[in-house]
Amino acid sequence: MSKKFSSFIKAVNSQKKIILLIIVVVMITIILNTAISMWLSRFHNLKVPTIGTIYVIGVEVHGGNITTQNGKTYIDWSAIFLGESTNRSFYVNSTSNVEVVLKLEMASLTFLDSDGNNVTGANNNYLNLTWDYNNTPLSQYDEVYVTLTLSVSSDIDFIDFLVTNGVTGFSFDLHIYPSRE
Repeated sequence: MSKKFSSFIKAVNSQKKIILLIIVVVMITIILNTAISMWLSRFHNLKVPTIGTIYVIGVEVHGGNITTQNGKTYIDWSAIFLGESTNRSFYVNSTSNVEVVLKLEMASLTFLDSDGNNVTGANNNYLNLTWDYNNTPLSQYDEVYVTLTLSVSSDIDFIDFLVTNGVTGFSFDLHIYPSRE
C-alpha cells in the first residue's frame, strides 16, 4: 500500500503546476458564478411597490382592502413581483337612481424613481387590471363585493425599463363608474 501511496505522491509532485492551475481555475469559476448569480438575482426578484387611488362617480366603495385617508380612497397593492398577480377586494354600492352596470378603468399610470421623480417611457401594456364583476345590473343601493387582480409583466423590455430608470414604485388611478348599458 505504501508503494502505491509513494508513487501517487511522486506523480503529484511532478505535476504541481498543472494541479495548482486547475485549482485556481476552479476557484475563479466558482467565485465568478457566485457573483454573477447574486447580481442577476437582484433583477429576477424585482418587486415594485404600488398604490392605486380610487375615483368613483355614482357609486360608493368601502371595506376590504380599501383605505381612506385625508379624503382620498386608495388601494395599497404592496410590493408586486414581476410576472405575478395580486388581488384586492372591496364593496361597491350603487348610488344611481336607475339600474346601472359598473365600469372599471385604469388611468394616470406613473412610474417613480428612488427620488420620487416621474419616469416616462413605459406604457400600460406591462400591467393588466381585471375584476370579477360579471356586469350584473345594480339598482339604487345594491351592493356587490368585487375582487380586482393586478398582474405585472415579466417581459424583458419592462425589466430593462425598470432597471435602466431605477424605478422603485408606481401608482395609477382606478375609475369606477356606472354605465347605462
